[in-house]
Amino acid sequence: MSNRGYTILFSVIAALVIIRSSTYLVREWEQAIVIELGKPKRTVTEAGLHFKIPMIENVVRFEKRLLEYDAEPRALITGDKQQVVVDNYSRWKIVDPLKFYQSVRTVNGAVSRLDDVIYSALREILGQRTLKDLISIQRSEICQKALDISNETMAREGYGIEVVDVRIKRADLPEKNTRNVFARMRTEREQLAKKYRAEGEEEARKIRSEAEKEARIILANAKKESEILRGSGDALSTKIYAKAYNQDPIFYEFVRTLDSYKKIFKDETAVYLTPDSKILKLLKKGQ
Repeated sequence: MSNRGYTILFSVIAALVIIRSSTYLVREWEQAIVIELGKPKRTVTEAGLHFKIPMIENVVRFEKRLLEYDAEPRALITGDKQQVVVDNYSRWKIVDPLKFYQSVRTVNGAVSRLDDVIYSALREILGQRTLKDLISIQRSEICQKALDISNETMAREGYGIEVVDVRIKRADLPEKNTRNVFARMRTEREQLAKKYRAEGEEEARKIRSEAEKEARIILANAKKESEILRGSGDALSTKIYAKAYNQDPIFYEFVRTLDSYKKIFKDETAVYLTPDSKILKLLKKGQ
C-alpha cells in the first residue's frame, strides 16, 4: 500500500473515532445530562442521536421509567401507643435529571433519601392514627397522605424526584405483642365459650323442665281418663250384675255363694265358723 493509501486509511479511522466520540445515543427509556469539565451543562430528554464536544463533554444517563424501592420493615408507634412493624414499598421516577444529579447523583443515593423521607412521612401519619385505622380500609388514605407528604418534601428540597406510589405491604405487631394479643384473644374466646355453655345449659334446663311439665300433664290426663274409663266400666258391670240379679235372684245368690267357697276354701285353709254363719247355709242344706 502506498503512502497515499495509508493516509486515506488513517484519515477514515480518525474520522470514525472523532464521530464516535462526538456523538451519543439516548434510548426511549433514558434521559441524560451533558457534563462539561465536571459541571452540568444541559439536559437531554429526547431519544435519538445527539452530539457533544469530544474529550470535554461527558454524558450521564438516567432511567426515565418507573423505579421501585422496597424498604426494610421498621417499627412505628401509632396514635394509640401501639408498636407495629411496617413493611412498605414505593415507586418513583426521575423528573429532573439535573436536580437529581446535583442532589443525590446516583440511584443508590436517591434510594437512601427516599427511605428517610417516606419513613418520616409514615411515622408522622401513623402517630395521628390508631392501629385499627392501619388494618382497616383507611390504610389507603394513610398511603395517599404519605405519598403527598413525600412529594412535598422532594419538591421542597429539590431532588428532581417524583414519588408515584407508596404502599404498605404488611403491618404486624412485634412478636411479644403478638403473643400477648393471642393470649388475650384466647382468653376472650374462652370467656365467650363459657358464656355460650352457660346459656346452653340454662336453655337445656328450661327444655327439660318444660318436657317434665308436659309429661306430668300427659300422665295426669291419662290417669284421669283411665279413672273415668274404670268408673264407667264399674258402673256398667254393676248395671249388668244388677240386671242379672233381678232376672233370677235365687240363682244369682247361689252362684255368688259358690264363688265365695272357691275363694275361702282353698289351699287347705282352716276356717272357723259359728253354726249359724250364712256361709254354711248351702252346706247345711246339703246335709
